[in-house]
Amino acid sequence: MQYIANSPEDYISQIPKDRIPYFKKLRTTILKNIPKGFEEQMSYGMIGYVVPKSLYPFGYHCDPSLPLPFTNIASQKNFIALYHSGIYANKDIHDWFVSEYPKHCKRKLDMGKSCIRFKKPEGIPFDLIAQLMQKMTVQDWVSLYESAIKKQ
Repeated sequence: MQYIANSPEDYISQIPKDRIPYFKKLRTTILKNIPKGFEEQMSYGMIGYVVPKSLYPFGYHCDPSLPLPFTNIASQKNFIALYHSGIYANKDIHDWFVSEYPKHCKRKLDMGKSCIRFKKPEGIPFDLIAQLMQKMTVQDWVSLYESAIKKQ
């Protein structure tokens, strides 16, 4: 679902009431565990965590006026989504996450290339997400991003 929001708090106020406690806990988990340097902001109609232009002035290659995106969270029609670019771009992080997920959650992993879908918010593995957020620094992400972009 697309929400029109100017701040994370505004976004959260619009999602279904039964999801709010889980969504707030997901946001708090990310904020407590994401490495220094990433900034929270509204990004692509979701709550995003980006490399600010003050640290990476080149921005996102698709639109250099935007900061480099890293992670987003969203309340979609049938699920809460976590979008994590590191899972998509780094095979080691992807493989680690896929192997660890069953140790933290009884439900089957529902995942696309960079999207992890949680249809039952009470099953969100917050401890695993905390670990995931700690896996990549701003410098790691920029280096990986640049190495992938320069190959194109």
